Amino acid sequence: MDKFSASLVADRREIVFAPTVYKFQRFAELAQEFGLNERDVVLCNASVHASYMKDLGLKCQFVFRDKFGSGEPSEEMIQNMYDAIPYDSYDRVVAVGGGAILDLSKLLGCRRPDTVHNLFFKRFPVVHEKDVIAIPTTCGTGSECTNISVAIVKDEKDGQLTGRETKLGLVSDDIIPNRVCLIPELLRPLPYKPFACSAIDALIHATESFLSPHRKTMTSELFSEKAMDMLLKGFKLISEQGEEARMDYLDEFVTASFYAGIAFLKAGCGPVHGMSFPLGGTYHVPHGESNYMLFGAILKYYDEKNPDGEILKFKELVARILGCAAKDAISTLNALLGRILPLRPLRETGFSEQDIVEFPKSVEINQQRLMNNAYYPFERADMERIYRECY
Repeated sequence: MDKFSASLVADRREIVFAPTVYKFQRFAELAQEFGLNERDVVLCNASVHASYMKDLGLKCQFVFRDKFGSGEPSEEMIQNMYDAIPYDSYDRVVAVGGGAILDLSKLLGCRRPDTVHNLFFKRFPVVHEKDVIAIPTTCGTGSECTNISVAIVKDEKDGQLTGRETKLGLVSDDIIPNRVCLIPELLRPLPYKPFACSAIDALIHATESFLSPHRKTMTSELFSEKAMDMLLKGFKLISEQGEEARMDYLDEFVTASFYAGIAFLKAGCGPVHGMSFPLGGTYHVPHGESNYMLFGAILKYYDEKNPDGEILKFKELVARILGCAAKDAISTLNALLGRILPLRPLRETGFSEQDIVEFPKSVEINQQRLMNNAYYPFERADMERIYRECY
């Protein structure tokens, strides 16, 4: 176990949770509650601004994330954001968006680094200096309440650039937002596929937190179980009534995502995320979908290796919600998720047979923080086997 992961395991705090949490029906209510003004920088997409903010006459500094490019945050995107928003031009950050926007806002709330690369490779300290208000427009990342900001960065080995890219998480309690605001109506414009990827990602957060062998606490278990219950009932609703049924369940979806975020604050995510990070970093597969591509195979691996441990409790929980036998819980869950979002094989992303060998090497070097949370340990050959199975 690396030094950083060991420090996380040694942390005996039952829960790490800093924000004050609000729930509003409309963005206008939030604007009034917090007195948004010219010293606030609002980071959002142009479409969100047009739909929910433009007619309010706010004097904030609006910065559209769209101008920095699409996809997940990269070193270049973060630096361009820094250049576009002078540090002395704002006192407070208001982030309205999905995981990328929320992760970027956490960086805006901290002291500016010498380089983005050094920040993510822990060569520059993380120091929280400005308030951050986080408002999610998806129901998956949980980023509104977590202590991690994820970016695609230039990969290193022994301090030297490899010429490849990977996804890294910057972890620090100093980047947890000061306030979280849940506004279910902000999820309405979300197209179905991003919604499905997002919600499945929340389920994976809850599952990995529940199965975390070193860091699961009674608090993370409580929030994991509640999140899984709400999400799986929502998936059943969609499976039975169709995609539009989600519109009557948005409050539950955004709340469940938030609960899953609380769960993995302390318990952490695991190998599903660790093994998907190079996939997202290399082929720019959306985060939720890249996790989903590996999720079912990793659950089956756990069940094969140690069927009578925490995975049994997980199967019993899933069985109660889905109405099946515990022995059939994983296959029934995978079938349900397949009805929510068809599962693509890795090869459709550009993933190659060579990646089956190379990706595990990158995971071993860069993702020990996540791999150390495995319910059952992974050797490199085990990772190769799972990549091949999903190929």
